[in-house]
Amino acid sequence: MGNSALKAHLETAQKTGVFQLTGKGLTEFPEDLQKLTSNLRTIDLSGNKIELLPPLIGKFSLLKSLALNNNKLTALPEELCKLKKLETLHLNGNHLRQLPAAFEQLSALKTLSLSGNQLRTVPTQLCGLRHLDVVDLSKNQIQNVPDSVGELQAIELNLNQNQISQISVQISHCPRLKVLRLEENCLELSMLPRSILSDSQISLLAVEGNLFEIKKLRELEGYDKYMERFTATKKKFA
Repeated sequence: MGNSALKAHLETAQKTGVFQLTGKGLTEFPEDLQKLTSNLRTIDLSGNKIELLPPLIGKFSLLKSLALNNNKLTALPEELCKLKKLETLHLNGNHLRQLPAAFEQLSALKTLSLSGNQLRTVPTQLCGLRHLDVVDLSKNQIQNVPDSVGELQAIELNLNQNQISQISVQISHCPRLKVLRLEENCLELSMLPRSILSDSQISLLAVEGNLFEIKKLRELEGYDKYMERFTATKKKFA
């Protein structure tokens, strides 16, 4: 992409607060963006070949939405965690194995998408985020869901297409969790905590494609309680 094209994009971004440059084969984060650290509210660089996010990302103090889907990121800089206004972060289809230690400083974060990365566990940093609504960790390499998950504030947690064979019973203590997606994992029925059915806020449990037949779920103690929540929620959205 020529400099004049980039310049035009920068001028538009200065006026709109939105910088979008997707599918252009960029191998690095455009350095010229640092002129707009006090303008930009949205950056979308999805579908490029960016391997590194520079520390200057932490200077975009007004940034609300950052999308870097389908790039080649293997790690995220700690500076990312300075984005106090960031509400939406899309990082699907990268090569991330973990999140920065200070990730829970992203205190405004509501939506986090990390589908199609190389995470092996549910990052504990997510439990410090008080405004989190939707977390997508599908298509990773997660094998178990740890005790810390009980602190998660999310309303929806998507763990489809992982390798999960164990889930902490603490998941039923999540105060706001309504939707739990566990399709296409390695769960035996005996490994599904009964308290998810009998004693949680969860009103949509998606468990197709595991190591048991769905009809066996209906025979479990607590299933009727789960169905009450499921039906009540359906009525609300009908």
